[in-house]
Amino acid sequence: MSGRFIVRRLLQVVPTIVGILLVSFLLVHLAPGDPVLALAGEHGDAEYYADMRERFGLDLPLPQQLGTYALRVAGGDLGFSYVQGRTAAAVIAERVPATLLLTGTALLLAIACAIPLGAIAGRRPHGVRDVGISGLALALYSAPVFWIAQLAIIFGAVRLGIAPVQGMHTAGSDAQGLDRLLDVARHLALPAVVLASQEIAILVRLTRSGVIDELSRDHVRTARSKGASELAVLVRHALPRGLLPSVTVIGARAGSLVAGAAIVEIVFGWPGTGRLLFTSLQSRDTPVLLGIFLFVAISVVLVNLVTDLVHAAIDPRVRLG
Repeated sequence: MSGRFIVRRLLQVVPTIVGILLVSFLLVHLAPGDPVLALAGEHGDAEYYADMRERFGLDLPLPQQLGTYALRVAGGDLGFSYVQGRTAAAVIAERVPATLLLTGTALLLAIACAIPLGAIAGRRPHGVRDVGISGLALALYSAPVFWIAQLAIIFGAVRLGIAPVQGMHTAGSDAQGLDRLLDVARHLALPAVVLASQEIAILVRLTRSGVIDELSRDHVRTARSKGASELAVLVRHALPRGLLPSVTVIGARAGSLVAGAAIVEIVFGWPGTGRLLFTSLQSRDTPVLLGIFLFVAISVVLVNLVTDLVHAAIDPRVRLG
């Protein structure tokens, strides 16, 4: 992989993040609602309102607020939470591990399920297995995540009782060590499966298409003519090259999962950044909101950067673009 390709991709990261920061700042500040009224109520004293706006810097013109915020972010300062009275970075940092645990587990689960299913479906197109797997993938892709989450709670938690409904830990539990890990795993099971559902659908379709395409190529015919078994042809010759589109999508979706986890976190009471985003929207906690947007933006951009570099390492043709 050439250093020029890497440098060119790295140079694209900074303006992308700056643009996202600018757009998110304007959207949050131009949205209806007043953080001061959300904190102090609508029946407070006008002088108290003015004092709070001055304290938070909300009395300054919007361009000046943007410039001040940009300088602070450049120095690693995300400001103070209006609600919690702590740095926004500290508030967000407490929630990031839970979100990464949920999204990472969901992504690994999606990869582990989708690639074998996609390979099985693509091995014999339009066969019984292909129809069944493709139908399941279409159903998962078509169903809204919040609807799948509700079904998971009704059947998985309420009726079958195989997993807890809310939270990351059992309330009041003082479990330590392995017992604590098992407790977290039980709480993680349903939200991870729900979050992985649409990723499985996407990756199954991509893997299936890639395998079908590769099975028709000359190098596969050559392997068959040399006496390779159908399983060897699939695993050694068709699947590795057929996964190239999936590699790109896995990287892109990994970043998107961080943003898409918000609904799942809210439904299951998972203490991650998605749930924090919801509560911060309700309280108009602007520094925390902007910090979450910045975290998600950086996650998406960096994951896509790594994906592009991996794809370029696998397929040198990408570097020519």
